Amino acid sequence: MTGLIILAAGRGGRFGQPKQNLIFQNQTLLNRAIETAMASTCRPIIVITGAYAELLDTPIESPDLRVVFNANWEEGMSSSIRMGIEIMKDNQDIDRALIMLCDQPLVTPSLIKEMLEKQQKSGKDIVGCSYNNTIGVPVLFDQTIFKELLLLEGHEGAKKILKNHPNDIATISFDGGILDIDTQEDYERLIKDHQS
Repeated sequence: MTGLIILAAGRGGRFGQPKQNLIFQNQTLLNRAIETAMASTCRPIIVITGAYAELLDTPIESPDLRVVFNANWEEGMSSSIRMGIEIMKDNQDIDRALIMLCDQPLVTPSLIKEMLEKQQKSGKDIVGCSYNNTIGVPVLFDQTIFKELLLLEGHEGAKKILKNHPNDIATISFDGGILDIDTQEDYERLIKDHQS
C-alpha cells in the first residue's frame, strides 16, 4: 500500500500570505491537492500543516484523511517530511510513500497513477518527476528509503535523497512541475494560463 503525504506547513515567506488558501479553479490549492490525493489509490492521506494551521480549511472528511499539525514547522520542510514518514512507518501495510506539495496545482490523479505504475514496472526504490532539467516532487519512495528521510534536517527536502541515489530513480515527465507558486507572479501566471 502507498501512503501519501501533502506538505502544507510552510509560511511561504516570499508570497506574504497563506499560499495554501489561494484559489485556483474554484478551490483552494490545499483542497485541490487533497482532492487529487483522494482520487488516487494512495491511502492513507496525511496533510501536514504548520504556519497557518488555524487559517486552513479542509472541508473534506474521510477516514482515509488525517490532518496533522507540525509544531516544528519553522525548522523547514524536513520536519514535515519526518513527521509524515513517522506516521507511515508505523503502519505495517504501507510499503511506499508519495510526497507532494500543495503549491503544485497541476498534479493530477493520473500523474500519481503513472508514478505508481512506473515503480512497479521499473522496480526502482524512487520515482521522481522530471521537469526543467531537474528531478523533483511529487516523488515516490519505497520503505527502504524511510530511514534516510527520517534523517533529513532543516530546509533539506527530498532533493538530498535523490542526489544520494542516482541509480535508484525512475522518472516520469511532468511539465506542470515547473509551476509551483512561490511568488505573486507565479500565481498570476497560473490563473492567466489556465483560464476556463
